[in-house]
Amino acid sequence: MNYQHAFHAGNFADVHKHLVLTLVVMHLRKKDTAFRLIDTHAGAGRYDLLGAEALRSGEWRDGIGRLWDAARSGAVTEPVRELIAPYLDAVAALNPDGDLRFYPGSPLLAAALLRPQDRLIACELEPRAAAGLRAALGGDRRAKVLALDGWVALAANVPPKERRGLVLIDPPFEDAGDFLRLSADLAKAYRKWPTGIYLLWYPIKERNAPDALAQRLGKLAIPKILRSELLLGPPRPDAGLVGSGLFVVNPPFTLAADLRRVGPELAKALAPLAHHRLDGGVPAR
Repeated sequence: MNYQHAFHAGNFADVHKHLVLTLVVMHLRKKDTAFRLIDTHAGAGRYDLLGAEALRSGEWRDGIGRLWDAARSGAVTEPVRELIAPYLDAVAALNPDGDLRFYPGSPLLAAALLRPQDRLIACELEPRAAAGLRAALGGDRRAKVLALDGWVALAANVPPKERRGLVLIDPPFEDAGDFLRLSADLAKAYRKWPTGIYLLWYPIKERNAPDALAQRLGKLAIPKILRSELLLGPPRPDAGLVGSGLFVVNPPFTLAADLRRVGPELAKALAPLAHHRLDGGVPAR
């Protein structure tokens, strides 16, 4: 695998994925009992948006850059501002001078939201990324970095002893089989831990693979699945990445309403033709 997320950190797909992750974690925090977050493909943890890779792609400028500016300029309504504040606060904590330079990957974002009783398992196989992740987490005792293949770690770490929490599964999709493996490995994990929350991220370049994934998930007889998609334009085989999708298994009962508020404003902030799609089963209470 030669995928390097530094080229894509903070892009529109990261913003979409991380906002949904934040909304789920904030719901879990409403109960005092501990929860565990398992991140199967964690990455390096912290990304320099002025580093060579990020500057070469410039993708963050049309992602976190646009949302950052929209929030600071007052272009976001107050109800939505309250919902996205924990996410933007975590980004701001890495940029104390007020200028946007560093961006948190999902494990660093999760660590910013954990309470003392909560735990994070972050899995990263690539040695340099794993070393960067350990450095970014700075010895946080609530977090453990596992140098394991994320798919293997998924099966080995559910159910967690806390019996509450979520699993984020967002492979790089360099392998054509990742779409198939996403549904197959989710089925195995769900059988072991049917009450856990699972966030399954997928890229949208065309409709065939994402819609086939939806059909496979539908056959698993999982009663509660919510799908959130952020689309910058119509998917075409030659268009590259035009959308970001998430399936949320066992979504918190507040999530659908939160995304109905956040999704349209997020789309408006990111691109003129962008839109947010939300559908799925009845969310869990």
